[in-house]
Amino acid sequence: MFTDKVDLKDFHKMDDEFKELWVKILTVQSDSELGGPHLYVKQWILAAPTAEDQMMLAKTAAEEFDHYRKFAKILNDLNIDVSEQLYRPSSERLIETFREPLSTWADMGWFGALIDRVGKYHLKDFEDCSYLPVSRIIPQILREELQHVAHGLNIIQRLVQTEQGKAAAQDSLNRMYPKGLDMFGVTGSKRSEKYVKWGIKKRTNEQARSEYKAEIDEVIKQFGLVKPDELANRKYL
Repeated sequence: MFTDKVDLKDFHKMDDEFKELWVKILTVQSDSELGGPHLYVKQWILAAPTAEDQMMLAKTAAEEFDHYRKFAKILNDLNIDVSEQLYRPSSERLIETFREPLSTWADMGWFGALIDRVGKYHLKDFEDCSYLPVSRIIPQILREELQHVAHGLNIIQRLVQTEQGKAAAQDSLNRMYPKGLDMFGVTGSKRSEKYVKWGIKKRTNEQARSEYKAEIDEVIKQFGLVKPDELANRKYL
């Protein structure tokens, strides 16, 4: 496993595979930072049920745009321009989860509780990674992402206080649960193994998904909801 720490000035000297993998993962990451706010800014900021919810969604969106800005700058320093991602329609996002609308307030809650939690796992893989410009920006981004997860959990916690809200939360969970699991990619992915080899990630797809699943299954249990079939409606097993 590659254990060196590479800075911008040495990036061009690296093995082509190292460079190609970093450009690939950073391009997906920058696009994903825009994927969430481009789904919920218009639909939910002004429709959220309380002033606190509206404020938190506005704050979350602003932070996600800033995360995009940080990752885009790293790519720009490598002479790669991803500014077109700012204008890309949701239907063309690189990750499928960001292509589908958040139709209900419960969807918005699970987006934070599940999908932003996936983001937490991806970001934690960048801690102490092999490319220093990335590892330097992770602590602040990760702190903010954890707040996004917490707001999603808060939305679901309030919903499950009533039978109607609990039913809505369960219905949304049935749809959102497989999306979160799929966001880790295919089990046995050769690219995933290369990411680990080059110190870009700490875990393979299946290792990260297993840790995530154990965490969210406990959350579902605490809410008194039913865990969906982990194989149902999956695209990437």
